Amino acid sequence: MSIKQNPRRAGHGCYEGTLPDFRNLGVVLRILLLVNGLALVGGLIRNRESALLGEELLEMAVRVEFPLILSVAALFLLRTPLQRLPYPVGLAGTGAVVLGVVMVVQSLLAPLGYGGVLRPLLWSLVTAACVLTYFHLRGAAQAPVLAEARLLALTARIRPHFLFNSLNGVLGVLRSNPRRAEEGLEELADLFRALMQDNRELVPLADEIALCERYLNLERLRLGDRLEVVWQRDVAADASLVPPLFLQPLVENAVYHGIEPGAGPGRVSILIARRGPEVIIEIANPVLDAERHHAGNRMAVDNIRERLMLFYDLEAALDTEQTDDAYRVRIRLPFRSER
Repeated sequence: MSIKQNPRRAGHGCYEGTLPDFRNLGVVLRILLLVNGLALVGGLIRNRESALLGEELLEMAVRVEFPLILSVAALFLLRTPLQRLPYPVGLAGTGAVVLGVVMVVQSLLAPLGYGGVLRPLLWSLVTAACVLTYFHLRGAAQAPVLAEARLLALTARIRPHFLFNSLNGVLGVLRSNPRRAEEGLEELADLFRALMQDNRELVPLADEIALCERYLNLERLRLGDRLEVVWQRDVAADASLVPPLFLQPLVENAVYHGIEPGAGPGRVSILIARRGPEVIIEIANPVLDAERHHAGNRMAVDNIRERLMLFYDLEAALDTEQTDDAYRVRIRLPFRSER
């Protein structure tokens, strides 16, 4: 589910609804399954003789699949202008697009003996209403879950020990390097300012990276040369819109489990690359205690995975891999920008 589909709340808390994101893979798959399911049920209800069922289903497929695919393609192309319309107008616009496609298809099928326009138009209108009602009810059902996901973002997993350690790190350099201590307090303020913002909208990936850099600078105050961070960053991915506060908790986990418990230096590797229509993010850190590391990372990873599923549906994925010496988190996101 794209964040563009996230529910809006009216003044009294009722669910207003938004149009589904017609460019989202999960939405497209659900439309195809719903329409074909409704067509199959309709064909079974209309059938009066089982011997003719196969022929009737074939005829139904001819009438349904062609306009269905064209309608999905048209809604894919018109997704942006439809999303900008008020919700009731967007619903009407979606219905108009579907009816327009059906009329064109029926005019093409008429010479092949598939005449009649009224029944296909009526069936298409009812089917479109059913599909849009399904997405509306699905959005209403997910509204509490989305609110919880936003709360998780708002109270993101900067642990209390990090606050105390950061303040101790600032105090440790206050006399020897007052300028660095001042910068550390500014970085700490920036982190908590980000936590207190209204995190309901996607943000550029560049902002998330900058937040992670501030966090890592604070950790260097106490870990010093023990913390080595290697960035492989593709600037082409910077404009991608991502959920707020999804990257920093994963980087914090890498430091907390992979660097802090050790006595010597350790390396956290962060790869960010754009590959065609996708953005790939990989975070790797050493494994010092395999059993403790796996258990400690599970909650943060599961929370991020749930948020990605809510925001992107099937278009995003988060996978983990643990070897004897390294733990990796890999994230795949669709590239979406404000342009």
